[in-house]
Amino acid sequence: MAETLTMMAVHAHPDDEASSTGGVLATYAAQGIRTVVVTCTNGEFGDAQGGVKPGQDGHDEKAVAQLRLAELRESCAILGVTDLELLGYHDSGMPEWDYKDRPDAFWNIPQAEVAAKISGLIERYRPQVLITYDDQGPYQHPDHVHASRSAQAAFTKTGIPAKLYLTAMRRSDWRKIWEALRELGEEVPDFENMDPEAMRQAEASEQRVTTSIDIRPVLAKKRDALFAHGSQISESWFSKIPQEITEMTFGHEHFIRASDTTGAPLPEDDLFAGLRT
Repeated sequence: MAETLTMMAVHAHPDDEASSTGGVLATYAAQGIRTVVVTCTNGEFGDAQGGVKPGQDGHDEKAVAQLRLAELRESCAILGVTDLELLGYHDSGMPEWDYKDRPDAFWNIPQAEVAAKISGLIERYRPQVLITYDDQGPYQHPDHVHASRSAQAAFTKTGIPAKLYLTAMRRSDWRKIWEALRELGEEVPDFENMDPEAMRQAEASEQRVTTSIDIRPVLAKKRDALFAHGSQISESWFSKIPQEITEMTFGHEHFIRASDTTGAPLPEDDLFAGLRT
């Protein structure tokens, strides 16, 4: 193709780039494809150093944002991300927190404003592939939903990307992870006691998966990028999962192809299927 092959991933917070797309970012960067990460918020409501939570003494939003953005830059360097774009909005916090009612919270910023910013970046970088979250998936964090819907609106408005993908984590993989951790004596949620609606959404999301990318060659980079966000996952269970379970459940990243103009057949094992010369 005449234009540089480019992938853009739109995320809500620092660390999301590593957890849900770290593998494809590293994989395609290694192929010489331009990779662009757009992070919508500064992550102010993450943990402060020492695990201090929002609302507790010693939690300074500005200091947390500076720390998390520094971790984000380190993560992107590990993954080989070509360009990092920060929209600079304020973290909305978790769904059950009151913070999301603040007028400056990302969730309360009009979608048209956010979509316009993302559209501007799409017009600048002209990605053929755009990735964001599944706004109908089981993880209904307000910032994730808002980022997804804003990115999808920008996709439609610009008409530039050829393919739109939504991230997906297979319910069957989570079951394997939790069972393995429980055998190691870790406290994990009881899979059978999950919210029925979340279970339904997770099952529906898995059934919609169209595209799976083998990221085992870069799994170590994804792990390193995750642990670059040390303020958030310093005691993460991720490091406790047995290697064979890690490769089985995290060795592929899964996506739902929501829109495509290439006509590439499904299922896919390449986000750029139909786009390579």
